[in-house]
Amino acid sequence: MQTDPSLPLPVDQPDIAPSDAAPPWPIAPSFAADGPLFIVLNAGSGADAAADRADLIRQTLAASGRTHALLQVAPGSSIAAVAREAVRRAEAEQGAVVVAGGDGTVNAVAALAVAAGLPFGVLPQGTFNFFSREHGIPDDPQTAIRALLRARLCPVQVGLVNDQVFLVNGSLGLYPELLEDREAYKRRYGRSRLVALWSALVSLMSAQRPLRLRIEQAGQVRDVRTPTLFVGNNRVQLDRLGLADAPALDRQRLVAILLRPVGPLAMLGLILHGAIGRLGDDDDVDAFAFRQITVHPAGRLSRRRIKVATDGEVRWLSAPLTFRVSPRPLWLLAPRSEDAVEPA
Repeated sequence: MQTDPSLPLPVDQPDIAPSDAAPPWPIAPSFAADGPLFIVLNAGSGADAAADRADLIRQTLAASGRTHALLQVAPGSSIAAVAREAVRRAEAEQGAVVVAGGDGTVNAVAALAVAAGLPFGVLPQGTFNFFSREHGIPDDPQTAIRALLRARLCPVQVGLVNDQVFLVNGSLGLYPELLEDREAYKRRYGRSRLVALWSALVSLMSAQRPLRLRIEQAGQVRDVRTPTLFVGNNRVQLDRLGLADAPALDRQRLVAILLRPVGPLAMLGLILHGAIGRLGDDDDVDAFAFRQITVHPAGRLSRRRIKVATDGEVRWLSAPLTFRVSPRPLWLLAPRSEDAVEPA
């Protein structure tokens, strides 16, 4: 069935059980099925040459007759500056912002799209692509573009740590250190999932002393020691780890994971359990769902800015850290059921 380009796109609303109803999402933005697309292309994401990716996007969209503009992020330039220009033009012309890149690039552009309330599309170009995989967006560039042209608007939950957006995860402690190590390995050995997994193994086996955290949730307070606090907002990633709390994401909740302080051998066991999707069964793992928690670092970090990772990008934030579900969703141009792919 063809969509009438003169009408706004249909909107998919998540199925929320009445007994656990979350606040309703705001009204969807107005966007015609043939609205212009403003595409932010990160030349540094993925393995293909940036010029080839740009040509494919231009040719496929030109063949469809869809109005579009391609804004490329050159190596060493600012993704945020290019994203702001795409958002400005999309607001002026009632269009959508689209990002061609990995999860980190998706995060940078999505944060501006959420604030502006604009429709948002993704053409995956990264290593893991957790966000696009959760929403059935094809990895193949041409197939992904064709799915985008037929997409429908769907509200997607956004996580916040203080004022920073995350679509996949946010964390502190060991995980941000792991990400920095991973980037160092990639620069030396190249971009691949194997390199990323190997660097993670090395980092986890050399974990530093645990954090001391005070966590406030719904009036309750508890003190914990942990090498890392990981907050998930991606069903694919949480399912792969084998966490029973993953369905809570469908009820406008996030999922926190705390690891108890363990030695190298026990840490290896945690790694293996995560690799085979059994992390939730491990006695050294504590996971729980929430809508908001406030984290107060104690001891050596109590009065410092804290290293936090959001969707693979590391930044410094001031304590305390508040993790919560954003009241504003990301309005995703999601594939129709016939165009969507099953998460791999």
